[in-house]
Amino acid sequence: MKLSFYTLLLIVSLLLTSSFLQSINADAICDSKCKARCAKAGYMDRCLKYCGVCCQKCNHCVPSGTYGNKDECPCYRDLKNSKDKPKCP
Repeated sequence: MKLSFYTLLLIVSLLLTSSFLQSINADAICDSKCKARCAKAGYMDRCLKYCGVCCQKCNHCVPSGTYGNKDECPCYRDLKNSKDKPKCP
């Protein structure tokens, strides 16, 4: 009985650790892509914030360059804010 409890505990902890590491890796991917995308932004903090949100929602797809090229990532291009304006920089 105790052996199965510890085995279950080990499996659960490994699953939690792997999902935590994947989220850290995903954040690092979005951070690097958004730093490149927002390199010339006038409001760097705001650009990084919204780019990060869009990157995560769009499975790490961020258009290349600092402006335009949004056709590379249709999800990124099509996200809208509450005023029906483009959400992603």
